[in-house]
Amino acid sequence: MRKLLLPLVAVLSLAVAGAAAGKTSKTVTISHTGYTPTAVSITTGDAVIFKNTDTVAHTVDFNSTTGMNCGVAVPLVIAAGQSASCTFSSAGRFRFSDPASKKKAFRGTITVTLPLVSSLTVTPKSVVYGSKATLAGKLASGQSGQSVQVKAQRCGQTNSTVMATVTTGAGGAFSYQAQPLEKTEYTLSNKGLTASASIAVKPSMKLSKTRRHHYSLTVSAAQSFAGKVATFQRYRSKLKRWVKVKRVTLKASTAGTAPTVISSVKFRSGIKARLKVRASLGPKQVGACYAAARSNTIRS
Repeated sequence: MRKLLLPLVAVLSLAVAGAAAGKTSKTVTISHTGYTPTAVSITTGDAVIFKNTDTVAHTVDFNSTTGMNCGVAVPLVIAAGQSASCTFSSAGRFRFSDPASKKKAFRGTITVTLPLVSSLTVTPKSVVYGSKATLAGKLASGQSGQSVQVKAQRCGQTNSTVMATVTTGAGGAFSYQAQPLEKTEYTLSNKGLTASASIAVKPSMKLSKTRRHHYSLTVSAAQSFAGKVATFQRYRSKLKRWVKVKRVTLKASTAGTAPTVISSVKFRSGIKARLKVRASLGPKQVGACYAAARSNTIRS
């Protein structure tokens, strides 16, 4: 009997590894008292792992196997301490049970639904502060006239805010113009199904020449950058790259049109005239909620 169990254990282990490599998975635990949980909700392409924590083998049978693919033959015969998985490619309700038990706890249901969207794009994925990006997609159902709720969760916040509700058009297509203040995670929901996308934000930087050898740099964002260090750069045509001229510390912060905060600095540089120059803020200076940024390019 021990020799017969070894191949089965190996097959079941491979089945679980296959599930882990898929989209997402949920686990149903089998004990001597029954299944936990008895109701599972997933979307197409997801897997359900049946994990036997009992000291004896258990069987999991299904009312239908159409639209599902398991790592071992159905009904699943799962040895003590082992697992098996099934991936579901079709929407529907799949009932499972242990034929050896009449207890209600040994009966369960897997509800498989279509994902919210068949495609979701963000254009562009990174914007300069004050600019917009477009979230566009299609409902997997392809239905028009459906409501899609858009929520936004800003960097560092634990709660999301409802931004808008958009209505799908032909083929279930929808779009939303987002104007994030800083790195923001957008969640779109329809009938309990969700999809999400993230948009990065760069501080807006403007470099100006005020007079010979004198410059002004302003940084606009939803937070102050006073105390942060920007790098003043020039372009070396022979090297075909930008090189550091000097570092300048942003000092003054003034309130722009809410919620904008403007940080600025005036500085001097003795580099010769007519060179291409710009300023930049690196990842360490912008912090976790913003992306590294560069100013416009001007002539010294």
